[in-house]
Amino acid sequence: MSEHEHNHYPIFLPDEEEKERIVIPEENGDENLFDVLFYFDVQETDKSYVVVVPAEQDLEEDEEQEVFAFRYEGNDDDFKLFPIETDEEWDIVEEMINTFSDESDE
Repeated sequence: MSEHEHNHYPIFLPDEEEKERIVIPEENGDENLFDVLFYFDVQETDKSYVVVVPAEQDLEEDEEQEVFAFRYEGNDDDFKLFPIETDEEWDIVEEMINTFSDESDE
């Protein structure tokens, strides 16, 4: 086994036909629309995360898409987003984004 053990957490994808969108307000009151890429839960920490991209982002072919991730609590229309604050959480999120990206490239 490698030096770093990789855990694979289940990824929950929104329905492909109708992308799920959420509005995230800024501190100044502006609202931003995001497309949900996927959700995932980490059983070891009992926390849930959502990974989003800006809606209708115009990208050139060689540009990378800007991706944001948040920890969330709640469900359906009644949930709250929280910033990811620890390096451990970021490591988990980055691994999931890389896994998602690898799977969508296939």
